[in-house]
Amino acid sequence: MDIKGFQFSAVEAAIKKQGRKDLALIFSEAPARAAAVFTTNAVKAAPVLLSAERIKNGQAQALVVNSGNANACTGEQGMRAARETSRQVAEGLGIPDEAVQVSSTGVIGVQLPVDRVRAAIPALVDGLTSGTLDDVAEAIMTTDTFPKMEARSGQAGGVTYTVAGIAKGAGMIMPNMATMLSFIITDAAVEPPALDKSFRRAVETSFNAITVDGDTSTNDTCLVLANGMAENPAIVAGTPEALAFEALLQDVLLSLAKQIVKDGEGATKFVEIRVTGAKSDTDAKRAAMAIANSSLVKTAFFGQDANWGRIFAAVGYSGAEVDQSLLSLSFDTVCMAKNGVFSGGDAEARGTEVLRQKEFTVTVGLGLGDGSATVYTSDLSHEYVSINADYRS
Repeated sequence: MDIKGFQFSAVEAAIKKQGRKDLALIFSEAPARAAAVFTTNAVKAAPVLLSAERIKNGQAQALVVNSGNANACTGEQGMRAARETSRQVAEGLGIPDEAVQVSSTGVIGVQLPVDRVRAAIPALVDGLTSGTLDDVAEAIMTTDTFPKMEARSGQAGGVTYTVAGIAKGAGMIMPNMATMLSFIITDAAVEPPALDKSFRRAVETSFNAITVDGDTSTNDTCLVLANGMAENPAIVAGTPEALAFEALLQDVLLSLAKQIVKDGEGATKFVEIRVTGAKSDTDAKRAAMAIANSSLVKTAFFGQDANWGRIFAAVGYSGAEVDQSLLSLSFDTVCMAKNGVFSGGDAEARGTEVLRQKEFTVTVGLGLGDGSATVYTSDLSHEYVSINADYRS
């Protein structure tokens, strides 16, 4: 990955179990344009509250992130811990405190061991000369089984630039903003309006289109930093270069979002849910998310049970406008129901064969208009319960 002007570091601060790096730093050698989206949960972690306030100026130069502790529901002590972490990182880097974004992930309701974090920060800053983005991707993992990364290159004005991203998340996944944690960096020069609009649109069709378990975290954060060190002519909103940049950004975010679903806690299936023929795109999204979040549907996927009636039931309570006499449903290319009733014949046997695959598509037609939406989900297995039944132990 050839991306200019970014440095990375990760160390062990004894927040997680011994032998695992859990404190990471991304540093831009120049002040970067920045945009972010955060959880819509009314209960927000201290680092979310701090970072959301700072991002309003549209700039940042560093991100410090810890795993193993969410620093959420920790009151004023948690806010002091977030500010202290930020202040010490800023001093070590020689940059303004307000230029540091802070993020956390892990167990909710436990005070951040700020003394351990404080002791680890000098080594964290010193490690910038030798660290990689891979190190950061690994350090932010909690129940993830693999680090999630993606990078793509593009051109503006004949100059090559790179967009790279990392993410973490496997459970507590229905972001309704961005994702659990995702950090995107680019050396492209992008004007703030173009960066903000492209980023938010890309988030909506990637991280806001995934769900593992219907839970929206207290810490969800998605941040993009653009430092301009590729020295391309600045990308301006409404231009072909801006459209190309947004497409590249969308590719990176969608890849990361899909990786999160495929790593869903205990997941054995990756399922694409498509809803077509809705009265509006909003209605289509409602119906698709209802299907994707239904425990009955997700357990049927796990059991490889072609129980299509559960899917129609989810559509019916989704809040989308529905005429049951017009509903249709397919598993991949197998038509399971048409005009609201079972297709009959060998549809169930063929549909069951589809559900035995690791990846498949469920398509529901509402027959009412041109609205459509696509979301991505996983199945719900015994392992998901096991993981979350003793998550804190």
